[in-house]
Amino acid sequence: MTGAAAAVALQRRHLKILSGDPDFERLRRPLGGGPLAVVSADGTTLHAESFGPADGPTIVLAHGWTEQLGFWGPVIEVLLRRGMRAVAYDLRGHGRSAPAADGDYSLERFGEDLAAVLAASVDPNSAHPRATVVGHSLGAMSIAAWADAHDVSAHASAAALINTGLGDLISGHLLFGQLARWLNHPRVGRALMGSSAPLLPFSSPLSHVLVRYVAFGPSATAGDVAFYERMLLDTPAAVRAACGVALSDMNLWEAVAGLTVPTLVIAGDRDRLTPPEHARRIAEALPDSVGLIILEDTGHMSPLERPRELADALGELVAAAASRSDAAVG
Repeated sequence: MTGAAAAVALQRRHLKILSGDPDFERLRRPLGGGPLAVVSADGTTLHAESFGPADGPTIVLAHGWTEQLGFWGPVIEVLLRRGMRAVAYDLRGHGRSAPAADGDYSLERFGEDLAAVLAASVDPNSAHPRATVVGHSLGAMSIAAWADAHDVSAHASAAALINTGLGDLISGHLLFGQLARWLNHPRVGRALMGSSAPLLPFSSPLSHVLVRYVAFGPSATAGDVAFYERMLLDTPAAVRAACGVALSDMNLWEAVAGLTVPTLVIAGDRDRLTPPEHARRIAEALPDSVGLIILEDTGHMSPLERPRELADALGELVAAAASRSDAAVG
């Protein structure tokens, strides 16, 4: 067998294994949420879905860069069993949300998107007039950007920031070792994170290994990796690049002062993209930090790798925030 023929055979075998992987099939099933119509301040149309009882406490879930709302599926499943209501949405340019109406993918715009989702999904006259806002990676950065420009306590009762950073992403990177100092130069960082180089339209053995190494911890299944990899490949190159530029320029350390509600920080101890040191620094900077959880043997993709632990922590956060609110009223 020639080298080319062997490569083709290896690729076919790889795709066949993934197509029959039970975790991959389970994660790909439609979540069945009810659609919500959301239009952001700049006219960008966002796709959002609501899950669970309309009168339950609401958790708004914002996913990360090159992900989609289905990323939250395993967490939503556990939250629903707890009687909670979850609202998840696709970030602008991701999944079924439209590209930015004016081509703007700045962090400020992502903050405005969260404001629009909250306005569309939470009734201020209901039994639960405020939501718990939860973000993973870029979704958590969106929460910080939103907090910088809005009255947080009027719309949120609590927040959780998961696998994220608020600045200096390249210098804190564990992928490049000593090269990180050089790569942190503004021009180099923009070129690296803002690359629009095309990706293969399908998973390959090499891409699968690279995605696992970069984004996941040691206990992630092949289905977990393939599920996220599909989202990565589906993200338009122009959107991926524009968001990457915004992340390379990001500095939200002052913005976090506006996050005045009880806030939980969660990290993975094997996260190479936003290592735990970012989480520790965020927890120290928060006005109302209620804890720092570092999940063992977990990479950057906590919602896929540790959905039950994550949902448990969110359930406790919602309960604690409700108790504090009741005590304040009493």
